[in-house]
Amino acid sequence: MIRLYHVPLSPFCRKVRLVLAEKKLEVELVEEPYWKRDTDFLRRNPAGKVPVLKMDGRTMAESTAICEYIEERHPEPPLLPRDAGARYEARRLVGWFDDKFHQEVTSKLLYERVNKKVMGQGYPDSTNVKAGARAIKFHLDYMGWLLDRRRWLAGDVMTLADFAAAAHLSALDYISDVDWNRNENVKDWYAKIKSRPAFRSILADHVPGFPAPAHYADLDF
Repeated sequence: MIRLYHVPLSPFCRKVRLVLAEKKLEVELVEEPYWKRDTDFLRRNPAGKVPVLKMDGRTMAESTAICEYIEERHPEPPLLPRDAGARYEARRLVGWFDDKFHQEVTSKLLYERVNKKVMGQGYPDSTNVKAGARAIKFHLDYMGWLLDRRRWLAGDVMTLADFAAAAHLSALDYISDVDWNRNENVKDWYAKIKSRPAFRSILADHVPGFPAPAHYADLDF
């Protein structure tokens, strides 16, 4: 049995969940409140972060390394192109969302609105929330620009880049922080990826104290 230690609204955990589901690999999900610094969990990952995946007798950390391991062990359906240039572009965009988007948007909105409360770290910092609300507009516009030129974010086929983006945006959508009317291309892209069977468990997530908006699990918005 594959086991994933995760928290529901972590975009990094969601990315791994989407890859496992797309590959049709059954996984046991174990919620791990990593901020409590449990000794057993720190043995699994001394960095004290989720996701942590137990698979093939290995205990693995770091979401992108995990996703690429799954891709190499289970190459069908492929989530990274065979062409070196296309593979680079998919990896570049995974880095964009997990680094730049995360720092400028996810950490400013999701972490301030949800994580602080869950972890008992006080109230949201309004300066950070305002900065995140401004920054997401730029990122949605950039995604719209890419999708004007491509069927999917990294090219003509769906890749890990789409799952990285969808992992962040779905977590933000859970707290109604995405203006889907800002760009029709992005809205159409998300509707397309949201309707995939791999997304079902993501759309079924429930975080106590934070009810999902009515549109969250609606495939037609």
